[in-house]
Amino acid sequence: MSLFNLKNKSILITGSSRGIGKSIAEHCALHGAKVIISSRKIDKCIETADEINAKVGSELAYPIECNISNENQLKRLIDESKEKIGAINVLICNAATNPFMGSMLDMPIEKFDKVMNNNIRSNQILCNYALPDMIEKKDGCVIIISSIAAIKGSPILGAYNISKAADVMIVKNIATEFGHQNIRANTIAPGLIKTDFAKALWENPEILKSVLSSTPMQRIGIPDEIAGVAVMLASEAGNYINGQTIVVDGGTTIS
Repeated sequence: MSLFNLKNKSILITGSSRGIGKSIAEHCALHGAKVIISSRKIDKCIETADEINAKVGSELAYPIECNISNENQLKRLIDESKEKIGAINVLICNAATNPFMGSMLDMPIEKFDKVMNNNIRSNQILCNYALPDMIEKKDGCVIIISSIAAIKGSPILGAYNISKAADVMIVKNIATEFGHQNIRANTIAPGLIKTDFAKALWENPEILKSVLSSTPMQRIGIPDEIAGVAVMLASEAGNYINGQTIVVDGGTTIS
């Protein structure tokens, strides 16, 4: 049996109606997992779930609406996910926000708070809701989609960088506290990926030129290249990887 087999796995992915989250959900389903498609817009969730189910030829994707900024909705997301696909084996926190680009001096505190709430607090809350079942089964996996923003300073993405660095520490804490319960937690740190979320970066000629000039592979990434790492971490192939940050950036951070 393949090390990357995900049959009988129940996987919840936030922000999975498009972009990186959608790609992760699709490839997890293609490897046999039942997946929850979650985002703020239920119509997009349904559309994505239907698309994935058609591709895999069976009903493995289930849509649930959730705004990650609302704690009640986060609790409902966990509860409804368990009703649809059983206790969560793998939690993948992908949803995030970045409502501001520019100097930290100019960033309204309300937008700073929104970044911290959506990119850190919501992830911690979801982990806290998902972990008890993982502890009971002595098996579980948490993956947070961080960013190379967690390891590089930026003059225009300061709050986002702070939040992504905090996500790295969330998984280190989980790995340290619950590793003896056979629970693994890791982050994936993408470089610039061609998604709608990052469009403001890769559509900006100056920013794109700067990124490509420091990226040995001379291109930006695509969502499937992040999904492959997520499948690996969620499967038996990743059983001894814990508390780590896997950088997927074409070499941007090495040059």
